[in-house]
Amino acid sequence: MAIKYIPYYPNTIEGQAILDNFIRTQRMLKYRDNDKVIERIKRGMPLYEMEKLETVGKDNNDNKIIRGECLSACAYLKENNIEIDLVYIDPPFASGADYAKKVYIRRNPKVAELIQKAETELEDTDLKNFEEKMYGDVWDKEKYLNWMYENLMAIKSVMSPTASIYVHLDWHIGHYVKILMDEIFGEENFLNEIIWHYTNKMSRNSKDFARAHDTVFFYKKSETNCFNEIKIERNDPVKQSKRVWEDGKNMRARDSDGNIIYELSHEIKANDVWSIPFVASTDTQREDYATQKPEALLERIIQASSNERMLIADFFGGSGVTAAVAHKLGRRFIHVDVGINSIQTTRDRLAALDASFDVLEVQDGVSLFRNPVQTMDKLKKLVSGLRNEDRLDKFWEGAIQTTREGMMPVYIPNLMDSSTKLLDIVLINRVIREAIPDLPDGVKKVIVYYIDISDRTEIEKFIKEYNDTAVEIELRSMSELLSEIIIEDIAEYTVSQSTDKLFNGCQVEINCFHSDRVQSKIDIYNQKGQLNALKGVSDEDEDENDKDLTEEAPKKKKKKFSPIIISDTGLELIEYLSLDCSKSEGIWKSDSEIKIDKLGYVILNGNKTKDFWDGFIRSEQKPKRLKIRNICGDETIYVIEQ
Repeated sequence: MAIKYIPYYPNTIEGQAILDNFIRTQRMLKYRDNDKVIERIKRGMPLYEMEKLETVGKDNNDNKIIRGECLSACAYLKENNIEIDLVYIDPPFASGADYAKKVYIRRNPKVAELIQKAETELEDTDLKNFEEKMYGDVWDKEKYLNWMYENLMAIKSVMSPTASIYVHLDWHIGHYVKILMDEIFGEENFLNEIIWHYTNKMSRNSKDFARAHDTVFFYKKSETNCFNEIKIERNDPVKQSKRVWEDGKNMRARDSDGNIIYELSHEIKANDVWSIPFVASTDTQREDYATQKPEALLERIIQASSNERMLIADFFGGSGVTAAVAHKLGRRFIHVDVGINSIQTTRDRLAALDASFDVLEVQDGVSLFRNPVQTMDKLKKLVSGLRNEDRLDKFWEGAIQTTREGMMPVYIPNLMDSSTKLLDIVLINRVIREAIPDLPDGVKKVIVYYIDISDRTEIEKFIKEYNDTAVEIELRSMSELLSEIIIEDIAEYTVSQSTDKLFNGCQVEINCFHSDRVQSKIDIYNQKGQLNALKGVSDEDEDENDKDLTEEAPKKKKKKFSPIIISDTGLELIEYLSLDCSKSEGIWKSDSEIKIDKLGYVILNGNKTKDFWDGFIRSEQKPKRLKIRNICGDETIYVIEQ
């Protein structure tokens, strides 16, 4: 349960154009008894306990990686009086796009023949990261705008008086968000509509002009903001008159004879159209993250709107480019994202840059499987007997059928909508007044699952007093279901003194590794591939059906399906290992770590090598804990017996 609720920024700016097709986030309840308003509830940002999972580099960091929602992160910052000097966000674009994450089978150091299978790929829709799968699957326009309004209000509440904000969107929804930002920040605080023009991003064939730009809205919070003029190098120098300041005026410089002085200009002041290449798949800065933005884009933003030691925040951090560039430019950073893939990518990226930071996790009552989308999918399967029921409103997730109770509609909170995580009087009143009256005749009982609850005694009292329907309401906690989602990976290992002549210390040999979570993904992939093979189609054929191809496009040769087979030792399912030599519990401190890239090369303590993993991880001191991350990103910690 949330500790408390932190108020939003008091009011929006008066006198602005507003959108009337959605309700601004202000959770209210008005129910009547003899025409009197009994209760009216307004809620702010939910403040939860924050757990520190790991410290990288020095202690007492201003730099933070936070796994959680924007709203909860802002509540934490507000409560701790942390003010942000510059915000850049690259939120979902409401585009309907769908991206698949590729998971690569690693080289197995114990099985020589598997070396040839280093580039085998597992691609599964269940492995999409949160902000990508959210597109189209979660938001209609009104819900998206409510969600953005809520987040922008929260972000504004933690910005310093001289802060600026850059919001990165595209043609899908940007024009609507511009109106929201005018309302929240004030039209007079709008500074630029920046066009990021890219020429190297492939476009689909179509009957319209190729889209080759995104839009970034630039606002200041108040009258004064930090801004540094940015100059970029000209392609060809031009001859210009030299300028000087005289008597407060910008004047042409002249020599002693009064002649204008000319000089070659190699730079030009940056305008609001930025031609910066997209991050190509072959780019050295590529993090294998679908929505990654180029460092040059963030360099310009951070250099323009901040100075050294200022605090930069990205609340939809993705690949961690904002935090990485902020660190390189001598700024402090806060990276926030709900997806575990984002947190791990950013953590590894910053560790390789020798940055110091803490990794924190919002304790909001949800043990996320990998992200909210996947957790929702799992929850539906874990509710025993739950099945779809077309007769029910979309408020209900489905129904359970029993001989005694008949059809029992089931409500499951949407983890991607923060307003539904808390079961309070507002929500239960909606169940009574709106959801139950729309049910088919004959329903005797409904089941309402909750993650967090404001006051169960109070809610049960409210149900007793105000449920004038004939339908019973049963409240169930989801904590037991959520705990079943996480199944720990199993590792067998041996700890000994290092036998390496060049290294004097301890070594941990991984003898065997098994992951039910990864194996289930592989099983689904193999079943799908075998089924397609029987039908005479390949995955490539399925993909081509969704593309707009010209007649001249070359036809791909169908490949024979080769199932992914995992060895008995299972070491090819390991992506990352870390040793903590300090303590057996609490905050993780990595004393030695290995990351294995998709081609099997070892990244040792952030340094890329051309060595293949040998099945060991070594440390100078005796390790107390071992952490292993599988190729799907799930991490398990093992306490090493002394």
